[in-house]
Amino acid sequence: EREKKHVQCECFLRDAMEGAADSGRAAALARLLHRDCTRLLQLYKERESFLSQHAPGGERLVTLALCPEALSTGEQVGHVRSALRRCMGLLECLIVREVEEMGEELEGEYESLRKTVRDRLGHLLHSTGALLEEGEGGCPPSPPLQCTEDEVDGSDSFAAKRWTYRVLLELIHWTDSASQTLHLFHTEKHGQQQQLL
Repeated sequence: EREKKHVQCECFLRDAMEGAADSGRAAALARLLHRDCTRLLQLYKERESFLSQHAPGGERLVTLALCPEALSTGEQVGHVRSALRRCMGLLECLIVREVEEMGEELEGEYESLRKTVRDRLGHLLHSTGALLEEGEGGCPPSPPLQCTEDEVDGSDSFAAKRWTYRVLLELIHWTDSASQTLHLFHTEKHGQQQQLL
């Protein structure tokens, strides 16, 4: 009986340590992705230099259903993950639109980094999903995104470019939010692990 309890305790400890390691990796990935998104916006502003005088304002493109104020850290991760899923939809729309506009997939630094951002965002969604397998939820996501003219503000080329700028701003905002939330989540997991040792 004592042996059985010892094995259970070891398994629990190992799970806690793995959880802390996974949350640490997810937090590091979010920080890296935030840096990539910031750089992507810089490259876009260099390419479309006239936009510096016309930086878009307005409401957020990504909003989530209102949640109870006192969210646990795990629920906050779920909340941020819902926002990142929405950002992924916007990014996919942006890529389709830019490839159509150019008539081909270009291979410059901007296009290469845009692909990296999409891949890393996919990894981050997977990582945060794995962290939330214990059933920690989040806010219900907004309805699925349709890449329609209305959705992407595509009445003309200038409006489309302003929309792209706004999408990149959303990516910066939500990856920063993810980085901070995952850091907090990791700190809590690490603290639980230390208590077990």
